Amino acid sequence: MNGVAYFQRMARYNAWANQHVLDACAGLGAGDLDAPRAAFFPSIMKTLNHILVADRLWLGRLIGAPERLALDTVLHAGLGEFRAAREAQDAKIIAFTERLDTDTLATDLSYQSMLAGAYTLPREVILAHMFNHQTHHRGQLHSMLIEAGVKPLAIDLVYYCLEVDA
Repeated sequence: MNGVAYFQRMARYNAWANQHVLDACAGLGAGDLDAPRAAFFPSIMKTLNHILVADRLWLGRLIGAPERLALDTVLHAGLGEFRAAREAQDAKIIAFTERLDTDTLATDLSYQSMLAGAYTLPREVILAHMFNHQTHHRGQLHSMLIEAGVKPLAIDLVYYCLEVDA
């Protein structure tokens, strides 16, 4: 599998995993979604919003339309509104990877960090980071969901591949 096909798969997996997390969240009330939790972004809703903010920042940089958002911005306080925004963002990420080509993937991208200075990295590293960042915080969400009484989720990449993308 070449790099472009890999990132296309990761975009589809990412949307699939996000749907599973949101389905699990749908069984919780606002009190559980907003309850203080032991995580970097200290609630389920704050963590969901952080992932969305980061995706908007990274994709904006990749498409040449950078956004300026604080990493702890709560874009959507309610789960229904959040879900619509998450699904729209996942569709944008998938569309971006569908337009991606090997030559573009091999180029560097310069960007301004939200917390530090300016950096230049290969686009493939930035794209890999975007997906890895989501996985990192989905792991935190998974733990918070279990703490809230949700059954553990089977959202590893291998489960996606076995179910959808074999």
